[in-house]
Amino acid sequence: MPILVIIMYLLNTAFGFIVVFYERRNPAVTWAWLMVIAIVPFLGFLIYLVLGRDGRKHRSFSEKSKNDEKMLAAYLTKETDAFRKQQAKYVSKKNVMQMQGTEHMDDLVYLNFHAGKGAFSSDNIISLYHDGTSAFEALLKDISKAKKFIYIQYYIFRDDSTGKRLVAALAEKAAQGLEVRLLVDGMGNIFNKSSLYAPLIKAGGYLGIFLPPYFIRINFRNHRKIAVMDGNIGHIGGMNIGDEYLGLSKRFGYWRDTHLRLTGSGVHHLTLRFMMDWNFCVPKQKLRLKSHYFPRPGYLSGSGVRMQVVCSGPDTRYPSILYGYNKMITEANTSIFIQTPYFVPDDSMFVILKMAALSGLDVRIMIPANPDHPFVYWAAMFYLGGLLESGVKCYEYQHGFLHNKVIMIDSKICSVGTANMDVRSFNLNFESNAFIYDETITTELETAFINDIQHSRQLTLAKYRQRSKSTKIKESISRLLSPLL
Repeated sequence: MPILVIIMYLLNTAFGFIVVFYERRNPAVTWAWLMVIAIVPFLGFLIYLVLGRDGRKHRSFSEKSKNDEKMLAAYLTKETDAFRKQQAKYVSKKNVMQMQGTEHMDDLVYLNFHAGKGAFSSDNIISLYHDGTSAFEALLKDISKAKKFIYIQYYIFRDDSTGKRLVAALAEKAAQGLEVRLLVDGMGNIFNKSSLYAPLIKAGGYLGIFLPPYFIRINFRNHRKIAVMDGNIGHIGGMNIGDEYLGLSKRFGYWRDTHLRLTGSGVHHLTLRFMMDWNFCVPKQKLRLKSHYFPRPGYLSGSGVRMQVVCSGPDTRYPSILYGYNKMITEANTSIFIQTPYFVPDDSMFVILKMAALSGLDVRIMIPANPDHPFVYWAAMFYLGGLLESGVKCYEYQHGFLHNKVIMIDSKICSVGTANMDVRSFNLNFESNAFIYDETITTELETAFINDIQHSRQLTLAKYRQRSKSTKIKESISRLLSPLL
């Protein structure tokens, strides 16, 4: 037995060294995994193999990144001279300080293009939806009017009345001869039966599964939510497809979310992203850059909403959405409003939020009072406690479930999309966000935030300090595991 114990100890130590030398990333993440391996020998290493590997080191993701960059370069080359001149104006460091208009815009646009490959457009019209029901009805309406093609991509696509309703709508358009493609995440829809998609396939539509779960693969999930109709109408935001997102869940009730519908050349960048992800998942049906996928909306009208679609994940060189969030926070002069269902920031975001509040900015953060992941909630409470001491105002939304992934600064710039304020969204999942440089849109989102405060309880520093010992223990454990959440 002593020899067996020694052998087991040496093997577990070797597993620990593998983690240390294989993972060249945040030391906090490495230490968290070492703790798991030490506390739960062998099993901890198996958990690491399932949950802990860095996606950017996977050969397939690296290859996807190269192919995506080639497709983007080809897209920019095929565009008009006017569009290329516009890109040069807004993403060239030589010209960036000569830009006129929205404050903070210059450096952020430059960053989002070079770190997140977000092409800039200024001719967009955006409509905001503040709950799942209105967003879903708008999506169905646009699908019914489509004439050429429909591309739909979601992380969760439930096998329920809402999912079946959307499949029926897509099948109807496929039967009319339209090109209809549906891309869903393999793990997010692991329990779905093939019968759910059968009407679409039978009608001539196409189905793609992102990383089918041949084995358990919790990480590297395609968390993006994108819909494109005919290349001139697009949808992006936080809502998935399912009954709960329409407020039909008994557990969560009303579903508070933010989703947007856009027309303009920003839609082209959603189309491009869908093509990139589809080609990775279904290489035998590769999509090409044909002109009918990118109808001309008149790029340089100058009177529309200015925006960039920024994506991040194992298929991008940088954690570009994290960089975009942090740049917005550091650029703010008066206010920072954040809504997120999961608040587990990395060290960089935690520090700059503290600095912003200590600098006198109006920093407000809202999370759901009724969480769907307890460990993430307790970790969030730890971080919120640290921010409360710096003067940040924190709220817990009580009217149903808050699923927003929104950040706004100075009533001028905002970001709406799929990325939560947590390590998983920043480093492990495939995400997509719209960075919007428009006072009207940002003000509408801030007004909605203020209205949500009426349905929230404020977490004050005095209340936080009165929490029970059991809550403090839960927070401490969750804080140690936060790099893994």
